[in-house]
Amino acid sequence: MKNHFTAKLEIIGINPFVFIPEKILNEIFESSGKNKSPIPVKGTVNGKEFKQNLMKYLGEWRLYVNLLMLKNSPKRIGETIEISIEYDDSDRSISIHPKLDQAIKASPVAVKNFENLIPSGKHELIRYVNNLKTDAGIERNIDRIIRYLEGETDFFGKRID
Repeated sequence: MKNHFTAKLEIIGINPFVFIPEKILNEIFESSGKNKSPIPVKGTVNGKEFKQNLMKYLGEWRLYVNLLMLKNSPKRIGETIEISIEYDDSDRSISIHPKLDQAIKASPVAVKNFENLIPSGKHELIRYVNNLKTDAGIERNIDRIIRYLEGETDFFGKRID
Protein backbone atom coordinates (compact mmCIF):
# COMPACT_ATOMS: atom_id res chain seq x y z
CA MET A 1 0.00 0.00 0.00
CA LYS A 2 1.35 3.35 -0.95
CA ASN A 3 -1.09 5.81 0.62
CA HIS A 4 -0.36 5.91 4.35
CA PHE A 5 -1.72 8.47 6.78
CA THR A 6 -2.93 8.87 10.33
CA ALA A 7 -6.34 10.28 11.17
CA LYS A 8 -8.52 10.96 14.15
CA LEU A 9 -11.48 8.60 14.35
CA GLU A 10 -14.66 10.69 14.28
CA ILE A 11 -18.35 9.83 14.34
CA ILE A 12 -21.44 10.97 12.50
CA GLY A 13 -24.67 9.57 13.91
CA ILE A 14 -23.62 6.07 14.94
CA ASN A 15 -20.98 5.67 12.20
CA PRO A 16 -17.27 5.99 13.01
CA PHE A 17 -15.23 7.39 10.11
CA VAL A 18 -12.06 9.19 9.07
CA PHE A 19 -11.53 11.88 6.50
CA ILE A 20 -9.13 11.05 3.66
CA PRO A 21 -6.34 13.57 2.93
CA GLU A 22 -7.05 15.48 -0.29
CA LYS A 23 -3.86 14.31 -2.05
CA ILE A 24 -4.72 10.65 -1.41
CA LEU A 25 -8.36 11.21 -2.34
CA ASN A 26 -7.31 12.75 -5.68
CA GLU A 27 -5.03 9.78 -6.35
CA ILE A 28 -7.94 7.40 -5.69
CA PHE A 29 -10.18 9.44 -8.02
CA GLU A 30 -7.52 9.20 -10.72
CA SER A 31 -6.97 5.45 -10.20
CA SER A 32 -10.70 4.69 -10.19
CA GLY A 33 -11.58 7.05 -13.02
CA LYS A 34 -14.42 8.54 -11.03
CA ASN A 35 -15.20 10.95 -8.22
CA LYS A 36 -18.71 9.84 -7.30
CA SER A 37 -19.49 7.46 -4.48
CA PRO A 38 -19.24 4.66 -3.84
CA ILE A 39 -15.60 4.05 -4.73
CA PRO A 40 -14.27 0.61 -3.77
CA VAL A 41 -11.05 0.75 -1.75
CA LYS A 42 -8.82 -1.64 0.17
CA GLY A 43 -6.15 -1.10 2.73
CA THR A 44 -5.32 -1.47 6.39
CA VAL A 45 -6.48 0.11 9.62
CA ASN A 46 -3.84 -0.26 12.35
CA GLY A 47 -2.34 -3.08 10.26
CA LYS A 48 -5.60 -5.02 9.77
CA GLU A 49 -6.70 -5.46 6.15
CA PHE A 50 -10.09 -4.25 4.95
CA LYS A 51 -12.23 -3.80 1.86
CA GLN A 52 -14.71 -0.95 2.00
CA ASN A 53 -16.25 1.82 -0.09
CA LEU A 54 -15.37 5.49 0.13
CA MET A 55 -18.58 7.47 0.46
CA LYS A 56 -19.43 11.12 0.02
CA TYR A 57 -21.86 12.38 2.63
CA LEU A 58 -22.84 15.97 3.39
CA GLY A 59 -20.26 17.14 0.85
CA GLU A 60 -17.34 15.29 2.49
CA TRP A 61 -15.58 12.07 1.51
CA ARG A 62 -15.38 9.59 4.37
CA LEU A 63 -13.98 6.15 5.04
CA TYR A 64 -16.45 4.56 7.42
CA VAL A 65 -14.69 2.33 9.95
CA ASN A 66 -16.81 -0.63 11.01
CA LEU A 67 -16.28 -3.18 13.77
CA LEU A 68 -14.61 -5.64 11.40
CA MET A 69 -12.01 -3.03 10.48
CA LEU A 70 -11.34 -1.79 14.01
CA LYS A 71 -12.49 -3.63 17.13
CA ASN A 72 -14.75 -1.49 19.35
CA SER A 73 -14.57 1.38 16.85
CA PRO A 74 -17.58 3.26 18.30
CA LYS A 75 -15.83 3.36 21.67
CA ARG A 76 -12.58 4.65 20.15
CA ILE A 77 -13.79 8.01 18.87
CA GLY A 78 -11.02 10.59 19.13
CA GLU A 79 -8.26 7.96 18.81
CA THR A 80 -5.63 8.46 16.11
CA ILE A 81 -5.44 5.45 13.82
CA GLU A 82 -3.02 4.42 11.07
CA ILE A 83 -4.49 3.88 7.63
CA SER A 84 -3.22 2.76 4.26
CA ILE A 85 -5.67 2.92 1.38
CA GLU A 86 -5.87 2.50 -2.38
CA TYR A 87 -8.45 1.98 -5.09
CA ASP A 88 -9.66 -1.62 -5.26
CA ASP A 89 -10.27 -2.77 -8.82
CA SER A 90 -11.02 -6.38 -7.85
CA ASP A 91 -14.34 -7.94 -8.83
CA ARG A 92 -16.67 -7.65 -5.86
CA SER A 93 -19.70 -9.19 -7.49
CA ILE A 94 -21.38 -12.01 -5.65
CA SER A 95 -23.36 -14.75 -7.29
CA ILE A 96 -26.96 -15.33 -6.40
CA HIS A 97 -27.84 -18.69 -4.84
CA PRO A 98 -29.44 -20.85 -7.58
CA LYS A 99 -32.51 -21.56 -5.45
CA LEU A 100 -33.04 -17.86 -4.72
CA ASP A 101 -32.60 -17.01 -8.40
CA GLN A 102 -35.12 -19.70 -9.37
CA ALA A 103 -37.65 -18.53 -6.75
CA ILE A 104 -37.40 -14.90 -7.83
CA LYS A 105 -37.78 -15.81 -11.52
CA ALA A 106 -40.90 -17.84 -10.72
CA SER A 107 -42.74 -14.69 -9.64
CA PRO A 108 -43.12 -11.72 -12.01
CA VAL A 109 -43.84 -9.44 -9.03
CA ALA A 110 -40.70 -10.63 -7.22
CA VAL A 111 -38.62 -10.12 -10.38
CA LYS A 112 -39.88 -6.55 -10.80
CA ASN A 113 -39.37 -5.64 -7.15
CA PHE A 114 -35.94 -7.30 -6.98
CA GLU A 115 -34.82 -5.39 -10.08
CA ASN A 116 -36.05 -2.14 -8.50
CA LEU A 117 -34.02 -2.63 -5.31
CA ILE A 118 -30.94 -0.46 -4.90
CA PRO A 119 -27.71 -2.45 -5.44
CA SER A 120 -26.94 -2.69 -1.73
CA GLY A 121 -30.46 -4.03 -1.10
CA LYS A 122 -29.98 -6.77 -3.69
CA HIS A 123 -26.57 -7.63 -2.28
CA GLU A 124 -27.96 -7.81 1.25
CA LEU A 125 -30.56 -10.41 0.24
CA ILE A 126 -28.06 -12.40 -1.83
CA ARG A 127 -25.40 -12.39 0.92
CA TYR A 128 -27.99 -13.33 3.53
CA VAL A 129 -28.96 -16.51 1.67
CA ASN A 130 -25.38 -17.30 0.63
CA ASN A 131 -24.29 -17.31 4.28
CA LEU A 132 -26.93 -19.78 5.44
CA LYS A 133 -25.65 -23.26 6.31
CA THR A 134 -28.58 -25.67 6.07
CA ASP A 135 -30.98 -26.51 3.25
CA ALA A 136 -33.89 -25.95 5.63
CA GLY A 137 -32.61 -22.47 6.52
CA ILE A 138 -32.07 -21.63 2.87
CA GLU A 139 -35.60 -22.76 1.90
CA ARG A 140 -37.22 -20.96 4.87
CA ASN A 141 -35.44 -17.70 4.17
CA ILE A 142 -35.97 -17.80 0.42
CA ASP A 143 -39.68 -18.11 1.19
CA ARG A 144 -39.41 -15.05 3.47
CA ILE A 145 -37.58 -13.09 0.77
CA ILE A 146 -40.20 -13.96 -1.87
CA ARG A 147 -43.04 -12.90 0.46
CA TYR A 148 -41.11 -9.66 1.07
CA LEU A 149 -40.53 -9.06 -2.66
CA GLU A 150 -44.20 -9.76 -3.37
CA GLY A 151 -45.18 -7.12 -0.80
CA GLU A 152 -46.86 -9.50 1.65
CA THR A 153 -44.51 -8.90 4.57
CA ASP A 154 -41.55 -6.81 5.54
CA PHE A 155 -38.26 -8.70 5.50
CA PHE A 156 -38.66 -9.77 9.13
CA GLY A 157 -41.91 -11.60 8.36
CA LYS A 158 -44.51 -9.22 9.77
CA ARG A 159 -47.62 -8.62 7.70
CA ILE A 160 -47.85 -5.31 5.88
CA ASP A 161 -51.30 -3.75 6.17
